[in-house]
Amino acid sequence: MRPFRFSVLASSAVDGATWVTLAQRAEEFGYDAFMMSDHLGRQIAPIAGLATVAAVTRRIRIAPFVFANDFRHPLILAGEAASLDLLSGGRLTLGMGAGWRVTDYRQLGLRYDEPRVRVDRLVESVGIVKRLLAGEIVSHVGPHYTLDRARLAPLPVQVAVPFIIGGGGPRMLRFAAREADVVGLLPQFDPRGRPIIAQATDRATRDKAAAVREAAGNRWGQIDLNVLVFFAGLVGGRAGPLVSARNAALAGAVSLVGTPYVLHGTPGRVRDILLRRRDAWGLNSYTFSAGSMEAMAPIVESLAGR
Repeated sequence: MRPFRFSVLASSAVDGATWVTLAQRAEEFGYDAFMMSDHLGRQIAPIAGLATVAAVTRRIRIAPFVFANDFRHPLILAGEAASLDLLSGGRLTLGMGAGWRVTDYRQLGLRYDEPRVRVDRLVESVGIVKRLLAGEIVSHVGPHYTLDRARLAPLPVQVAVPFIIGGGGPRMLRFAAREADVVGLLPQFDPRGRPIIAQATDRATRDKAAAVREAAGNRWGQIDLNVLVFFAGLVGGRAGPLVSARNAALAGAVSLVGTPYVLHGTPGRVRDILLRRRDAWGLNSYTFSAGSMEAMAPIVESLAGR
């Protein structure tokens, strides 16, 4: 049984001092990783943000959650990843995804291709990035990328940089099961880049976890299954009676719907939910938003690494 791992997802701060404090608090609370999204506008640029986190912490891992593949050539991305790993002392977990936010593509002047094409590019890119990070000299001519005797210097500290790949559709889940160390379970997105809400249920997530397990084969025991919890809070927690009452109401509503993307309840109830999901689905990794970081610290303290 894989141990529980918890991470924080942050994207913005009013100034550098606030960003540094957030990173250091996440480490103090015992979170395993500090993650950043990769979108245009209203966020700190992820490479600069993660490098800063690495510079002001000692233990916590850093991770893009996730780099949008279409925004960077695989050679450029591999070079940035190698530098982040080197400068962090081997603390990078590299997250890559096919890209999904339509407004990012519009601002960049990129065509928002159908999922099949974006996933094709991601699959080709991940293979190239892995070869480069492993120290290979890469010559490659493929449907989407061409490299001529490309190599990295310096190389990453880690012999094998771990990867996060998220997926919602069957093809992405199978790919992530084969290639990733952390598989993010996500709802699929519709052609306009909007999450399909019907896929955010417990049942749908359980089915995705089962698909990963089947595709992973002998790798299953090496994979962390992750979900991003959009809203989380504890009843009777540190935020006071009003927030606690709100969380109690949300816990009741969520129990009727059943979704892993929202997590509210007493500390005991939340622990029970997480233990039950790990036993039944293999789900052992949770990412909380920065706004929930302190509220969920008691859960991290009681379960992380266990």
